[in-house]
Amino acid sequence: MIDRAGLAEFLRRRRESLQPEDVGLPRGQRRRTTGLRREEVATLCHISTDYYSRLERERGPHPSEQMIASIAQGLHLSLDERDHLFRLAGHNPPTRGATSEHISPGLLRIFDRLTDTPAEIVTELGETLRQTPLGVALTGDLTRYQGPARSIGYRWFTDPATRALYHPDDHALHSRVFASGLRRTVTLRGPDSWAAHLQRLLLDRSEEFRSVWSEHEVGIRYNGVKRFMHPEIGALELTCQILLDPDQAHSLLVYTAVPGSESYEKMQLLSVIGTQHIALSS
Repeated sequence: MIDRAGLAEFLRRRRESLQPEDVGLPRGQRRRTTGLRREEVATLCHISTDYYSRLERERGPHPSEQMIASIAQGLHLSLDERDHLFRLAGHNPPTRGATSEHISPGLLRIFDRLTDTPAEIVTELGETLRQTPLGVALTGDLTRYQGPARSIGYRWFTDPATRALYHPDDHALHSRVFASGLRRTVTLRGPDSWAAHLQRLLLDRSEEFRSVWSEHEVGIRYNGVKRFMHPEIGALELTCQILLDPDQAHSLLVYTAVPGSESYEKMQLLSVIGTQHIALSS
């Protein structure tokens, strides 16, 4: 059963404890609200302000599990807080660990401050959960995919368009890295895991994957540099730094260019192009 009073109080307390800068929002002038405004929380949670306001007023429909998950992420809740929110809403909390898509508050706080660089948060199977605006400008919106295609490793072997973004000379290495990473995850998570399901799909659908998989390579990695082929600004050579959240098996990938390099200049152009695209789509 939903605890409407407890749910409303918990949401109010968490909203009031957050400041705009805690969640990557501008503070603005003449701010009088303690914590976040309801409309700001609604934006973070991708729901209407009216819907969220009714929850805080102990009214409205019974929120779905998907809605509660979105609110938990928008409010930057810890796993314990997320589980508590689910129980207040009358739902069983989702599982934790490798299959969880709830991003930890600490990782989100770092991500929210990366306003001037391409970055993304991904699962251990390369499923993109969040991207910065410059991340979208660099690779396109990778959060739009559904099902197996959410994994970049799966798309690499099944969708030729995925490869167009990367330098042709590096395609063979990408194939080895993706196959090697999937092998590690299948071994780690077991034959009944989603990783094992992706393995079976790829063995059935990709001759190249079958060939690379048969090599039984493990531990194949990039050298820290990735070469992109952007459709508007051309070749880019970017360093990829990775921050790992071991509790959730999520990684924060941050792409930077060497100052003064040609790629650095192109990144400045990319920031302008990305802003223009956002303005046109809004």
